[in-house]
Amino acid sequence: MISPLAYIHPEAQIGNNVEIGPFVFIDRNVVIGDNNKIMPNVNILYGTRIGNGNTIFPGAVIGAVPQDLKFKGEETTAEVGDNNLIRENVTINRGTAAKGKTIVGNNNLLMEGVHVAHDAHVGNGCIIGNATKIAGEIVIDDNAIISGAVLIHQFCRVGGYVMIQGGSRSSKDVPPFIIAGREPIAYCGINIVGLRRRGFSNERIENIHNAYRLIYQSGLNTSDALHEIKSQLPDTEDIRYITSFISNSERGIIR
Repeated sequence: MISPLAYIHPEAQIGNNVEIGPFVFIDRNVVIGDNNKIMPNVNILYGTRIGNGNTIFPGAVIGAVPQDLKFKGEETTAEVGDNNLIRENVTINRGTAAKGKTIVGNNNLLMEGVHVAHDAHVGNGCIIGNATKIAGEIVIDDNAIISGAVLIHQFCRVGGYVMIQGGSRSSKDVPPFIIAGREPIAYCGINIVGLRRRGFSNERIENIHNAYRLIYQSGLNTSDALHEIKSQLPDTEDIRYITSFISNSERGIIR
């Protein structure tokens, strides 16, 4: 299962049933779980932690030092969960002193050329399209779909169940459950198709839609819109997620 043409540092920890192709480089201080497939020419560098059942395609580099001039060689990690597909030439950098780790959760698809910068946190069940670049300390919540060639500014947050149009550039937070697109990036409605595919009932979708009507179409400022949401709409988990996300947004939301 391990090619004789691969290099694995003697201190690296490799789990059971791991397939490692030729010209793979695995550094010291690396821990790899069970049932992973690591294709040729992958580099897994110092400080990387990989869970179980992942497939990593040729040219990926996981655990390279951050592209942050403040990084001074501190002990940090790049952590990948379980059952991810990491396609060709994906790069996932280690964390910095800011958070100490970069995290990619479980069951994600990172397509060719995706970059996940230092201290970013990608949740579970996300699809991130070709050549999308995720800057430092970004948070992407579960089940987000980000199309190809999207640029996301550092410190931004992307809500769960969103769909972001290819080629978009965002320097503000993208609230959950919506479609974002156009130039400059803007709210384009809620992600009805995606929510139905995820099993959301018509009642849940209508409540989400009503919340965003107040935020984007009522003419109210954000604070007043949040107040109206809390007074007019049922106190559900979805509504709490929306109001908490927007209330805690440090960069502000897209308009």
